[in-house]
Amino acid sequence: MTDDVSIDPQHALLTERFARQRLRALARVEGKDTTGTPIVLFLCVHNAGRSQMALGFFTHLAGDRAIGWSGGSDPGERINPSAIEAMRERGIDITGEFPKPWTTEIAQAADVIVTMGCGDACPVFPGKQYADWRLPDPAGQSVEAVRPIRDEIERRVRTLLADPRRPRERRMTGLALVRLLYPAQVRRRADERGPRVAAGRD
Repeated sequence: MTDDVSIDPQHALLTERFARQRLRALARVEGKDTTGTPIVLFLCVHNAGRSQMALGFFTHLAGDRAIGWSGGSDPGERINPSAIEAMRERGIDITGEFPKPWTTEIAQAADVIVTMGCGDACPVFPGKQYADWRLPDPAGQSVEAVRPIRDEIERRVRTLLADPRRPRERRMTGLALVRLLYPAQVRRRADERGPRVAAGRD
């Protein structure tokens, strides 16, 4: 006689999604994914608050222009309820996500890695663009306390996507992401300006 085994359908679905994400990352690393769609990876400690809110805003604002992923160095058991409610106030539902670790192939597949408080536990790979967002940890905080963190994350995500004039944060600039998101437009504007001629003395 065998014991009955109960499988949580939601857990099974999330596990399948994470597996698909890892397979896509592996395909990108191995050169089998040639779509060219830029990937931005948001990392924090528990992947339950800051990185999930950043992913929510990024996915909502970027649409199909870019892919957003998130992960944690020490994933929690669930997404912060205050973060869920704070994002719901912005009309963004992040309950479909779950805390998960970052993996080597996922980090290697990303074009841009945004870190938020994971310090030395965050991955560092050559050739990646990095931004380090120093933000308070919303763990254990009320919705009222999380709102300012949410608003700052939204501001930074919008800057990441749309403002090329911001100064450098480590090796990451808004212009770099603009070049990833809009390569054809950048090349066209460069062609319209024509070649630069260095000024010389007569």
